[in-house]
Amino acid sequence: MTHTLLAFLGACALIAASPGPSSVLIIRHSLHSRRSGFLAVLGNESGVFIWGLAAAFGLTGLLAASQLAYDIMRIVGAVVLVGFGVQAIRAARRDGLTGFTAATEGANDAAAGGERVPGTGRRAYRSALTLNLANPKAAVFAMSFLPQFVPSGAPQLPTMVGLAAIWATFEIGWYGLYVWFVGRMRTVLSRAKVRRRLEQTSGGVMVALGIRMAVES
Repeated sequence: MTHTLLAFLGACALIAASPGPSSVLIIRHSLHSRRSGFLAVLGNESGVFIWGLAAAFGLTGLLAASQLAYDIMRIVGAVVLVGFGVQAIRAARRDGLTGFTAATEGANDAAAGGERVPGTGRRAYRSALTLNLANPKAAVFAMSFLPQFVPSGAPQLPTMVGLAAIWATFEIGWYGLYVWFVGRMRTVLSRAKVRRRLEQTSGGVMVALGIRMAVES
C-alpha cells in the first residue's frame, strides 16, 4: 500500500507540473493578491475532487461513452477559456490597469484589512471551479487515472474517493507554492508594465488553449 501511495503521489506531481489552463488562471489571480490566488487554488481543487467523485461512481464513463456529450462539454469549455482570456487582455488594456497598480492595491488592502476588495476572492474561486468543471478532459482523465492506483482486492469506491481527496490536497500544496512565489515577487510584479505584460500573456495563452480545445476532436 505504501508503494502504491508513493507512486500515486509521484504521478500527482507530474500532473501538477504539467502547464495547463488551471495553472495560468491561478497565476493570474495571484497577481491580484495571495488571497485571490489561494481561493483560485481551492476552486480548482474542488473541481478535481468533484471529478474524482464522479469517476468513483462511474459517472465520467457516461461522458466518455457519449461523443455528443463530450463535444458539448468541449465547446462549453472552449468558450469559458476564451472568455477568461479576453477578460485578461481587456484588463491589460484598461487605462492605468484599474485595480492592479501598486497605489490602488495598497488602498484596497487597507480598506479590506490587508486583503483585496471583498468579492475578488469569491470570483477567483468561482472562475477556477468553472474552468475545471467545464473541461471534459479533466473528467475523462480522472476516470482513467484513479483506477490504476486501486490496490488489488481493495474496495474500489471508498479507495477512489480517498485517492481523489489525496490528489486534491496534494495539488493545493503544489499550487500554493505558485501563489507564494508570486507574492514574493510582488515588488517586481507591482509595476504596471510588468502586470500589463503578464495579463496579456496569460490572456493570450488562455485564448489559444480555448481555440485548441474547440477545434480538436
